[in-house]
Amino acid sequence: MGEPPSDAAPTKGLSWGLERRLQFIDFRLRWEGRLNRTDLVEHFGLSIPQVSLDIAKYTELAPGNLTYDRSSKTYVAGSEFKPLYQRSSARSFLAELLATKSGLIEMATSFLGTPIEADWAPTPQRRLNERIVETMVRAIRGKLAISVTYQSMSSLDAPERVLSPHALGYDGFRWHVRAFCHKRGRFSDFVLARILNTGQAEPSTVDPRLDAQWQTILPLVLVPHPDLPPAKKRVIELDYGMQDGQAELPCRQAFLYYTMRRLGLHAQSTDPQAQQIALKNREEIQPFLDAVGSQN
Repeated sequence: MGEPPSDAAPTKGLSWGLERRLQFIDFRLRWEGRLNRTDLVEHFGLSIPQVSLDIAKYTELAPGNLTYDRSSKTYVAGSEFKPLYQRSSARSFLAELLATKSGLIEMATSFLGTPIEADWAPTPQRRLNERIVETMVRAIRGKLAISVTYQSMSSLDAPERVLSPHALGYDGFRWHVRAFCHKRGRFSDFVLARILNTGQAEPSTVDPRLDAQWQTILPLVLVPHPDLPPAKKRVIELDYGMQDGQAELPCRQAFLYYTMRRLGLHAQSTDPQAQQIALKNREEIQPFLDAVGSQN
């Protein structure tokens, strides 16, 4: 099966509802290999005549992607099936599988049909206050400066400070709000779970474009550890999708500290078994890492 296209040019001009139903057909055919009319009826609440029209439209757009098996009265994926939508990509399938297994989305709203066995390495769930998350999002959208009480790691006290938030960020374990701290006079990350209360808000005069660490995108050039034998280097190249022995990972400077820790690159290791990748351009990146690390 081919990879999904980077865009949906063949379906341009269709209504949102029809396109979503075509995406459903495409997804089910690729990942289940078959599709029944009742799948569309149950998921979208359609009539059988409308389902027939949708399948006919899909067949028009991707004539080789499905055939009708009269014995099972089911549409099956053609032997030369090529996904019509990026929504049917492997990344989308795995993300949706994880989201349903972890309870982030309900199975009834997912495009997945019969679930397959899957699990993930557990991490403790971080506390989140619904009201505070909502308040921060509104402050970002409204370009507001808002007073908060924040529990820092450096003190048992939680003094009040004023933040001008402009973005949210996820470090792989925790959600942060990226904001200008009027108390310290700089942009920093603030863990959402550590915001205890919020108070008055007023229009902010802070320009997010001045957040240099957020605006700066750095290329992290990953390579297999130089001390690995050739066969293991090749395996690492495959794992990371490397081309010509390296892979470039764009990273905001604001996320550099977290990304390096997640990849195990925050400290240089001489043991290739413990650290199987290396940062080829470490000398270029190190000054940026030092600048971010000094604020963490």
